[in-house]
Amino acid sequence: MAYNILISVLLGIVVLLFLILKLRIHAFLALLISSIVVGLGAGLDAQGIIDTIQKGMGGTLGFVATVVGLGAIFGAILEHSGGAKAISKYLLNKMGEEKAPVAMLLTGFIVAIPVFFDVAFIILVPVIYALQKRTKASLFLYAIPLLSGLAITHAFIPPTPGPVAIADILGADLGWVILFGIIVGLPTALVSGLWFGKRIANQIHIEAPLHQEKELDESQLPPIAYIITIIAVPIFLIVLNTLTKSGILNLEEWSFLKNLFLLIGHPFVALIIANLLAWIFLGLKQGFTLEELYKVSSKSFLPAGTIILLTGAGGVFKQVLVDTGAGAQMAELFTGMGLPILVIAFIAAVLVRIIQGSATVAMITAAGLVAPLLASQDLSAIHLALLVIVIASGASTMSHVNDSGFWLVSQYLGINEKQTFKSWSMMTTILSLTGFVVASLLFIIL
Repeated sequence: MAYNILISVLLGIVVLLFLILKLRIHAFLALLISSIVVGLGAGLDAQGIIDTIQKGMGGTLGFVATVVGLGAIFGAILEHSGGAKAISKYLLNKMGEEKAPVAMLLTGFIVAIPVFFDVAFIILVPVIYALQKRTKASLFLYAIPLLSGLAITHAFIPPTPGPVAIADILGADLGWVILFGIIVGLPTALVSGLWFGKRIANQIHIEAPLHQEKELDESQLPPIAYIITIIAVPIFLIVLNTLTKSGILNLEEWSFLKNLFLLIGHPFVALIIANLLAWIFLGLKQGFTLEELYKVSSKSFLPAGTIILLTGAGGVFKQVLVDTGAGAQMAELFTGMGLPILVIAFIAAVLVRIIQGSATVAMITAAGLVAPLLASQDLSAIHLALLVIVIASGASTMSHVNDSGFWLVSQYLGINEKQTFKSWSMMTTILSLTGFVVASLLFIIL
């Protein structure tokens, strides 16, 4: 019976990859079909499968849909107001052209917290074009740090969808994920962004494409103080919530204050507050009408909807593994092999990412495979947060031709496939390995 369950899981993964790669079926539908395949193979009856789908989808979306939806509106208002470019302008003015790679790294790191990776990159591409034209250095000197900052934050730091989805599936606290996402992300950015960016720029000289987007007038950009404060508010509140829940902030004698921190620090309320601040200070105070802000908010749900449904289907896949007992069987198998859970999680994410391309699908699939194994582990809240980072690291590895990000970078930097492999693909691989090593060391130490 045990072998039948494990074979069913393997078959489900094969079906998932076949549907996505060969038949080009959307990952949402493919995840649901593969979940049914696993359920049937493991012996669930028809009603059991339906109940599992409903429980997995509902249990996951109750949290993820709210956070991703609020994050999408927040990011759209920041994008529409010119906030992303305001951050890059500010950092470049403060640091100067000599430290422009550092400025672009920090810009990517900050902007990708509320704004989706591809949107943020397209917004900021004219900035690195202009830098290359002025300095005559290789475009990679500025592009790789920017891309590294964007990719790390997008994968490691909530409220971006990837880590939110993994955290929900694994039951990790978002506050700890934010803290350790930053802690792991900074050295990872230094290695994959600054060190590798300088190295590849010295090897390959790339000039900015001739056709470029017209930059916004600086007078049109919102004040940097507004932007930094509004981005920092939800992060601060969520971390405050975590410190309160963990008892690090001892507020037992201050019950009103404790309840207040737990309320305003919950991701739902923290992001609602951030949205209201963005609506006022990046919207109305910048001259946008209520109608314009409504349209921007509504448009933001288009990409968010796909991510929400994908995450829900990932929750279904995880629930099938739990309800069929496949998770317990896999735990016994991997324990017998002597593989640590971090290695299992990382390898699972790497394999799915390389085979089918999507980092989001890799994160969700790996989290679904690992979640049932947690029952046999005694992991603290900090260890769970680091496990989230490990999966995110694995899912970020080796972006190549089956990933839309590969072609986005190739198109906007004006480089061929070979150059994209040497730069972007190599950067994501270095990012992945560095993130895994740093997170694993912290896992052992803490």
